[in-house]
Amino acid sequence: MPDFRVHVPSPPTADVRELVLSPAETHHLVQVNRARPGDPVIAFDGEGREWTCVLEPGESRKVVGLRVTSTSARPPLPCALVLGQALPKGGTMDDIVRQATELGAAVIVPLGTSRSEVHLDSERAEKKLEKWRVAAVEAAKQCGNPWVPRIESIQGLATFLASPAVRDAELRLVASLHPGARPLREVLADHRSVHGRGPVSVAWLIGPEGDFSPMEIADALAAGWTPVSLGPLVLRCDTAAVYALAAVRCATEGD
Repeated sequence: MPDFRVHVPSPPTADVRELVLSPAETHHLVQVNRARPGDPVIAFDGEGREWTCVLEPGESRKVVGLRVTSTSARPPLPCALVLGQALPKGGTMDDIVRQATELGAAVIVPLGTSRSEVHLDSERAEKKLEKWRVAAVEAAKQCGNPWVPRIESIQGLATFLASPAVRDAELRLVASLHPGARPLREVLADHRSVHGRGPVSVAWLIGPEGDFSPMEIADALAAGWTPVSLGPLVLRCDTAAVYALAAVRCATEGD
């Protein structure tokens, strides 16, 4: 696979012969990565389509074109992962978005919860959302993932619990430090014993620093979520998110 990857959202047709990069993608490809005319480049749309291309000579250093030599479509990973992540402090959410993209998350939903220490007004929330979407694209370039996760607007826990993205998931799991949480391996083994395969969709709910409140856990349980332990140690929220996604991804490989 070529070292150069670029994101080209929604080209007009599947059999396109030439792609024109945005100024931002041009800068990253030519100025940052030092690609030169004639170099092979993989373009992807974030929805599974990829184009093997050759960088064309251009008169402008701001916008360049790619000559398409072949087109392919890659299917989604066998298990669709949805991550509902309570907003952490600082830039931790940036890291979570990048790592979740590398692990093939399909949807990432930032959540405001009672113990979240981050509270954003609408303008700051929109800027954060745009930053996370850029981070997801950059992570997809780095890891070769042709599917960029959908990152939804910040929402409350009640909205998330009722949303179609999670309501239809085969497994809905909340990482919990509360008594009664089951080991993840048991939950996955039970599902496999019933269905003869691993889950095709899993929604995860990961709390903030300090975990969810007892009332929030009760709301999740009432909505049909299963409390799951991620082991005997107390994990940072970003570690918990990576652990949860990676464990399911590993358990569903080959399904």
